[in-house]
Amino acid sequence: MWKSKTPGIPDEEFERTESVPITKEEVRSIQISKARLSLGQTVFDIGCGSGSITVEAGLQVESTGKVIAIDHDPNAIELTKTNLEKFQVTNSTVIFGNAKEKISELPEADAIFIGGTGGDTKDIVELCENKLKSGGRIVIGVILIETLYSVLQTIEKLKFDSIDITQITIGKSRKTTTGTMMLSRNPVTVISATKI
Repeated sequence: MWKSKTPGIPDEEFERTESVPITKEEVRSIQISKARLSLGQTVFDIGCGSGSITVEAGLQVESTGKVIAIDHDPNAIELTKTNLEKFQVTNSTVIFGNAKEKISELPEADAIFIGGTGGDTKDIVELCENKLKSGGRIVIGVILIETLYSVLQTIEKLKFDSIDITQITIGKSRKTTTGTMMLSRNPVTVISATKI
C-alpha cells in the first residue's frame, strides 16, 4: 500500500478515532530518524496509540525485523491492528496490557519508542533500559514539561550516551475562504539517546 521508503506517511492515510492519539507525520518522521533503524532490527513501540510509529518502524526494518507494540487501551490495540493490515505490515505483534508488566516478557530490542504512557514514562524508561541492546537507541516523545524533566533525569542517571533533545513546533496550512492560513500544533519534545 505505501511504496515510499522515507518515513512520513500522511496522517490522513491512517485509520483514526478522536479518542486514540496519533503521532503526527512530521514528528513521526523525526522520531523514526532519531532511532536510526536498519533492516532486521527488533523495535518496541510502547504506548502505540493509532499505530503510526509501529507501521513506519515495521516498514523500515522490513520482513527480517520485527516490531512489538504495546498499549493499555483496547481501542488503540484494535486501531493499530487495523493500520498494520491497511499498510500490509506483517512483521509486527500487538500486545494489550500495562507496559510496566509486559516489558519484562519481551526479547532484547535494538530500538525503543516510548509515547503515550499515562504518566509512567520515567518508570517505563528504566524498564526499557534493561531490554535495550548495547548501542541501541531510545526515542521518547513528550508533551508535558514535568515528563520532560523526569525523563531527562532518568536518562542521565542510567548513563545513556549521545543524548539529544529536539523540540518540534509544526504549523500546518489550512485553506480559508480568502487564502491559506497556518495553524500551530502543540510542541513536542523528542529525547533520543544511545545505550552504552
